[in-house]
Amino acid sequence: MRRRYLVWGLATMVVVASTALSGVPQPQDTSITFTKDIAPILFSACVSCHRPEGSAPFSLLRYEDARAHAQQIAAATRARVMPPWKPEPGYGEFLDERRLSDDQISRIQRWVEQGAPQGDPTQLPPLPRSSGRWQLGEPDLVIQTAPYTLRATGDDMYRNFVLPITVAGTKYIKAWEFLPGNRRVVHHATMQLDPGGSSRHMDDHDPEPGYEGLIPHAVRSPDGFFLDWGPGHTPYVAPDGMAWPIASGMDLVMMLHLRPSGSPEVVQAMLGLYFSDVPPTKTPTLIRLTRQHLDIPANESRYVVTDSFTLNADVDVYSVQPHAHNLAREVRGTARLPDGSQRPLIFIRDWDFDWQGVYRYTRPLSLPVGTTLAMEYVYDNSTGNPHNPFRPPQRVRYGQRTSDEMAELWFQVVVRDPARTDALRRAIGAKVLREEIVGHEKMLEADPTNVALHNGVALLYTEAGDVSGASRHFGETLRLTPTSAAAHYNTGMSLLLQGRRLEAGDLFAKALTLDPDYANAHDGLGVALEAEGKVEEALAHYERAVTLNPRNAEAQAHLGAALHGRGRLADARAHYRAALAIDPSKQSVRQQLAEIEKELERAVR
Repeated sequence: MRRRYLVWGLATMVVVASTALSGVPQPQDTSITFTKDIAPILFSACVSCHRPEGSAPFSLLRYEDARAHAQQIAAATRARVMPPWKPEPGYGEFLDERRLSDDQISRIQRWVEQGAPQGDPTQLPPLPRSSGRWQLGEPDLVIQTAPYTLRATGDDMYRNFVLPITVAGTKYIKAWEFLPGNRRVVHHATMQLDPGGSSRHMDDHDPEPGYEGLIPHAVRSPDGFFLDWGPGHTPYVAPDGMAWPIASGMDLVMMLHLRPSGSPEVVQAMLGLYFSDVPPTKTPTLIRLTRQHLDIPANESRYVVTDSFTLNADVDVYSVQPHAHNLAREVRGTARLPDGSQRPLIFIRDWDFDWQGVYRYTRPLSLPVGTTLAMEYVYDNSTGNPHNPFRPPQRVRYGQRTSDEMAELWFQVVVRDPARTDALRRAIGAKVLREEIVGHEKMLEADPTNVALHNGVALLYTEAGDVSGASRHFGETLRLTPTSAAAHYNTGMSLLLQGRRLEAGDLFAKALTLDPDYANAHDGLGVALEAEGKVEEALAHYERAVTLNPRNAEAQAHLGAALHGRGRLADARAHYRAALAIDPSKQSVRQQLAEIEKELERAVR
């Protein structure tokens, strides 16, 4: 973010000789004053960043601060560099626009020309709520990482912090705000929910706070939300009726993308959550356009990437969120309606990695079934791109690091007929799954020994039903990390899906020799043993898995099924209920539970 503020300094040099603040006494026309005219502009458009502990390098809450930086304010607002607002006018109308009007810019210029007078202090407006540490006020719940010391040098790091959610029962979240704790090294963050405790097991095996590597596939974002933070992001308030739930027993997995600064840095990030008094009445869905085949040659000045998705339901669009890195120049989103007309959804002519945001429409946009959502991104990998981090330019592929590139456009929508929501989610999920596999394979081209990438794409292949693809990558992980219990377990699961039960069982057993308290491996070995008819041995491993991790929905379901088969109906019912409490989507478990309820009811008669 320092780069943008250097622009302020350069622009100031241009105007310093011509302003009234050059040190030479000037006659003052005090018709424009800070308290009456300028403070309202700064308070509404600037202090969300220009405040103590804000992202900007100085505060603008006091007159003394504003006067000290008056030259910079005049130069940056005249050039429309500040306040930062990237969407072009006429391509979507958004809430909370930070764009200044011509009149506001003119008033700032005149104020500086007149000597930046303070005016009557009694006319100063009240300080905005956003002037404190938390822009939305004190949160109802703060979730904080333990202090973590980032190494001084080396590659970017992705550190996953597993944080317990300490609430009684279920709460609904209407707003949230992220504080990175150390903006010098925190590049971006994502937050997801883990109802089953699988990520905690990985954290427990790392001696430092958090862990590096794969986030378990069961970890999910709240329905219809992508919880993240990056440069330019502001606190988010959910639309009316769209609060999302958290519950006791869940963990929050906070992934921090960290960039070493040249010296050791302490990082301690926080997420503030604000509760709703009422449960949600609408459930949003995220539509994600993404292309992950990116491979941008050096000196290519116009590399174009497109993607599209055709709606299979009528929707209302509430927000749009673009994401790319340093080579992107233009970002465009459009809707092609069934009648052939086009509707602009967003256009950023001069993309800046340092200023990204979630843009909410002033009113939801109604789009009918058959509408095609489309994106077009243009990248410039030449020396003509001032944001290009490479001199001379280098080949840049798709990836998660700052030096890589991405092309993402997210839309938050609500399906007008709730009965069509699942169909929309399945369609977009299948599309994104294919593209995620492409992206992981592209990243592995540049980093073939990355264990986390092999694990990640193996899980994606598993979800896509490509067992051979999953087995190939899990096998590579096992080759790279032969002493890893997780590698043995994952490879065993891929073999189990191929019906190779004996080989899978051997790998699960090996995982348990490396980590006797690995709940997933106990569960996997139970499945392999039960398939061989060794039900009593399987029961022992299922029970051990549930004891080690009561939040493991799969183990609870497997134990319930084994007990059901042994005629222990009451015990089976308890474990089926536990599995559904963790993961209500398990329809087969729900059906088995209904059968048990009927059997128990007949037994009472």
